[in-house]
Amino acid sequence: MRVEWPTLSLIAASYMALLVGLFWLPLISLWLAVPVLILVITLQSSLQHEVLHGHPFAWRWPGEALVFASFNLFVPYIRFRDTHLAHHHDANLTDPYDDPETAYLDPAVWARLPSWYQGVLTANNTLLGRVILGPLIGQIAFMANDLRAIRGGDKAVLFGWLWHIPVAALLVALVISAPLPLWAYFCACYGGLGLLKIRTFLEHQAHMRALARSVIIEDRGPLAFLFLNNNLHVVHHMHPRLPWYRLPAHYRANRDRYLTRNGGYAYPNYAAIARRHLLSTKEPVAHPHYPGPAAPQK
Repeated sequence: MRVEWPTLSLIAASYMALLVGLFWLPLISLWLAVPVLILVITLQSSLQHEVLHGHPFAWRWPGEALVFASFNLFVPYIRFRDTHLAHHHDANLTDPYDDPETAYLDPAVWARLPSWYQGVLTANNTLLGRVILGPLIGQIAFMANDLRAIRGGDKAVLFGWLWHIPVAALLVALVISAPLPLWAYFCACYGGLGLLKIRTFLEHQAHMRALARSVIIEDRGPLAFLFLNNNLHVVHHMHPRLPWYRLPAHYRANRDRYLTRNGGYAYPNYAAIARRHLLSTKEPVAHPHYPGPAAPQK
């Protein structure tokens, strides 16, 4: 069996770091434990992303068994897997209905929203807003969509949640047994989901050409590691079976090809994104190329 040892080692390290953050660091300081847990939760979400794409084993199910318990508590692994694989139909990227990970809305839906909600979603389209508001907005939308699907008889969605709830309960029981307060772990979960929003904030842009919708962020710092090089996003979409630790070299060897493919949709690093979009919206919330007249942004 093929084994990708760097990924498997990170999975093992994530569990050890979780236990350190739960049982040892709180005895020193909550101000140390919570930030470490935010990083651990972020990394484990990135590892779940690796596993659903067929890493670190030749068969997916052994890897899934290792990351099935979502450290973030709020996103069932099965639902993440199914929605993310649906997201990988590149022709549907950014579509308000067919891309389950998009933040764009149908202009007709946008026009019907009350002004206060338009304001919230507009704030969510800045980097700062996405980090602070994004986890709550995204979770509400995600759970509302799943609830509608379950009411409509979608057994696969129900199955994903029925498996998740007891596993999440076991993780909560572990937290309760630790010196870390449960509320502090919830804060870490929210922080981890917020940190992940930095990655997803600019991953895709609305563009007429599907090939130009995925970004390249040439970052090599701590965030690139936490995101397991998924900042090289167009490379990942073209080669989802390429493991995270091979993405940078593959990109460097074919840089011009990828930048030509995505029309130069690229940033040098996450600092450049923060300078440009910390308080400025990246694009309208209403999809600018969706069929029908686009409503004016407020």
